[in-house]
Amino acid sequence: MKSDIGMIGLAVMGENLALNMERNGFRVSVYNRAEGAEVHVVKNFIEGRGANKNFQGFTDLKAFADSLEKPRKIMMMIRAGKAVDMVIQSLLPYLEAGDIIIDGGNSNWEDSQRRTALLSENNIHFVGAGISGGEEGALNGPSIMPGGDIEAWTHIAPIFTKIAAKAEDGTPCCNWIGTGGAGHFVKMVHNGIEYGDMQLISEVYGIMKNQGSFTNEEMSQVFRQWNKGKLNSYLIEITSAILAHRTEQGAYLIDLILDKAGQKGTGKWSVINSLEYGSPLNLIATAVYERSLSSRKELRIQASKAFPRPLTLTTEKETLVAQLEACLYASKLVSYAQGFALMKEASEQNQWNLNLSAIAKVWRGGCIIRSAFLNEIAQAYKSSPTLPHLLLHPYFQKEITALLPAWKQVVADATLGGVPAQAFSTALHYFYSLTTENLPANMIQAQRDYFGAHTFERIDQPAGVFFHEDWTGKGGNTSSTTYNV
Repeated sequence: MKSDIGMIGLAVMGENLALNMERNGFRVSVYNRAEGAEVHVVKNFIEGRGANKNFQGFTDLKAFADSLEKPRKIMMMIRAGKAVDMVIQSLLPYLEAGDIIIDGGNSNWEDSQRRTALLSENNIHFVGAGISGGEEGALNGPSIMPGGDIEAWTHIAPIFTKIAAKAEDGTPCCNWIGTGGAGHFVKMVHNGIEYGDMQLISEVYGIMKNQGSFTNEEMSQVFRQWNKGKLNSYLIEITSAILAHRTEQGAYLIDLILDKAGQKGTGKWSVINSLEYGSPLNLIATAVYERSLSSRKELRIQASKAFPRPLTLTTEKETLVAQLEACLYASKLVSYAQGFALMKEASEQNQWNLNLSAIAKVWRGGCIIRSAFLNEIAQAYKSSPTLPHLLLHPYFQKEITALLPAWKQVVADATLGGVPAQAFSTALHYFYSLTTENLPANMIQAQRDYFGAHTFERIDQPAGVFFHEDWTGKGGNTSSTTYNV
């Protein structure tokens, strides 16, 4: 009997997705690249977690391809980069027109854009599918963001919507995102928001621990309580569990973990793309840089000795908890708003026609950044598809206005108390810049024209008309070409 879909790559994500597919009624062929005399990944899977289930295992690529129903649907869960191209090239001799290749790894969206175009020349449909949820999500229901060749969607939709997480209203957390690299672009932004969320939560932890002298149990209780309200989210939930977790010896594990945060690149990609599209993503950029700074542990030890400072408690605990809840919520809204603004800009420039409301719904379950307020974001973009910025929607305008006093107070107290709150501060000052009608950028334009004749516009003249001033009286009338990058 032919299989409904093939899975290449049996590491954590591939193995769990295959099990998810099989559990939901699909027959799955599996193949793994790393096979040899001492490596028996496929055999171990078929005889282990896949035993007595609807799987077929292969170590020969042709036999693997031949085992699939047509049009063949082959999903790769392998390391992003050259490996993906190598597997695609090795598959092509065994494929026919109309077959489908799906890359479910964390690939760069531009690679997916290129692969979609390249494979279409061979009449092969390519799908770049962003998948979020980690090991648990892959097994029990992830958030899936497929994009690429739309002709593939009707063939893969029955599988993807069946295995995806389900929101509270029963809607699958999977929807077609757009053409080319749209799926992986949206997943990249998802991961960028994830970076921001994690940094904000870590700053709450740092303030409560160092400025408020909270115990781990007290902090765990606070996060558990927050998870019952507007901050309800996966990351808040697991933070509560992490703070309460003890080793076999009875110590709190969080206190034994080295403060050096790792990263695999998707946060950095988000920031790079925000620069390319001219869409500010400074909170997420701060989160990326804070991880980089955390990795410089030895330097930080040296600097802390060179500039010692006392950490002071300025607010009683109950008040601080209320202020931090407001500050965290406001800053998270900024992070999501920046992410959606970047997707909106990329959609316009790449003609993806992204449905921002549908993307918010896809993120409501299964993924790492699932949060209760994604329902409100989905509703905001559904009611106002051309909304220029999320924070300008009446609902979020009202929310931010109410949160602002506590937000400002937390940033001020952390600054005076010597506790790092870089992401909170960045979010707040982004909000200030966004809501300032007249920024001091006119000074920057004057400086650029003074030293480089880069020209400027005037408020008393029509927009789009550029001027150059002979500031010193010794220059000429020649100006630089006017353009923005």
